Amino acid sequence: MATGPIGTGVASDEVFHVETHGIDPIPDSDRHGSPKDLFWLWFGSNLTFTYVINGALAVAFGLSFWQATTVVVVGGLAFVVISAAGLSGIRTGTATLVISRAAFGHLGNIPAGFLNWVVSIGYTIVNTVVGTLALEAFLTGLGWASGDTARALSLLITLTLTFAVALWGHATVQLAERWLAYVLAAGFAVFLAFVLPQADPGAPAADGAGWPAWSLALVVALAGPFSYLPMPADYTRYLPRDTPLRAITWTGALGGFVSSVALGVGGVAAATSTDMTDAVAGATGLLPGWFQPLFLLLVLGGSVTNSIITLYSSGLNLQVLGIPWRRAKALLISAAVTAAGSLGALFLTDFTTSLLGFLSLLIIVFAPWSGVFLADMLLRRCRYDTQALAAGRTGAYGYRSGYHPAGVTALLTGLVFAALTCDSELWTGPLTAPLGGADLTPYGAVVSGLTYWALAHRTLRHTAAPVPAH
Repeated sequence: MATGPIGTGVASDEVFHVETHGIDPIPDSDRHGSPKDLFWLWFGSNLTFTYVINGALAVAFGLSFWQATTVVVVGGLAFVVISAAGLSGIRTGTATLVISRAAFGHLGNIPAGFLNWVVSIGYTIVNTVVGTLALEAFLTGLGWASGDTARALSLLITLTLTFAVALWGHATVQLAERWLAYVLAAGFAVFLAFVLPQADPGAPAADGAGWPAWSLALVVALAGPFSYLPMPADYTRYLPRDTPLRAITWTGALGGFVSSVALGVGGVAAATSTDMTDAVAGATGLLPGWFQPLFLLLVLGGSVTNSIITLYSSGLNLQVLGIPWRRAKALLISAAVTAAGSLGALFLTDFTTSLLGFLSLLIIVFAPWSGVFLADMLLRRCRYDTQALAAGRTGAYGYRSGYHPAGVTALLTGLVFAALTCDSELWTGPLTAPLGGADLTPYGAVVSGLTYWALAHRTLRHTAAPVPAH
């Protein structure tokens, strides 16, 4: 149990109490926890039906069973990078999007920070909708409610579960993820026990499926894990400074890898044995009748565990963008936008399709941002001046009028590459056709990262802040 400053009697990070810290650096006196907390966080939050859908999409793009499985495993390995990105949180005690000010400058960090908030809210809406529809089907199947009444009630329950945990904050988020992981892991293990034996491992690749099919499947497989990059430090900032860094990387990575790959392979198996155009309905059809209602509750639970961490981080994100409110109050903005977006997705025609298309387009910004952030972290070896991160344009990370030329230039370079090679429903880059239809958007991260290294490596090697004493 962590408490506030001596004499205040206020809990700073206690289960079922509203967390008092936001993006302010966590003092050593309030730090607590161990690497195993990160395993349960990433394991539980990724026990979501989304990965079943991703695995099924890889088959739908034309890949064979084993090709699609390979893509799923590559996507799971991305959690090594995601987990390693949390090391900066231990060193600074603050959130990821505060730390990224070092790469882009205090003002240069704001535009991409806003888009990252949009991505967080977008994925929260998508998960909320999936969970709501699953709960609606559950209530309708039992005859407890139907029609718009069932849908509205399901939305209210889903939003309440997500918002209550995110509002309480860090300690409650970690507790909820762990206990929900126990239940969801057991339930999805039963799901896999029914689905995997029905797979067709000999299912061949579709005629003509080549590099374009691989690239599309990789975009889908990597988009989920890499959407977490603006938030790993949000969940490591409370860990004691002397926590072994290697343990943090591997425990978090293992959690995300196991859950995402297991469910992804389940999606691949399902797609080789049934029509997964409607993924929930297709997967349900592979299950015995007695387990189908429980499966719908698993879909709901997985949606909630994923939405909890994205909604929580969105509140910190708003503080980074300059909302002058405490974390819990800022979270109300994210919750209101999530509720409005979910209502639109559930009651307005084609809203969900448009939202998913919009989110897929945002990888044009998100991938290059990730490349610059990771390159900066590596060059600095996670050594940051915590006071300068909060100092604004007057601090060491104010650079030129609040913008870091190397970071902004590298970001724009990656943006151009991603835009030219993107293949989404809302935008097709002019280089996509010459490349045979391949979508190279994720490689915008490589382009921006290498550009940043070329522009900044000589300077940053000599200016990295020392690690504070324990």
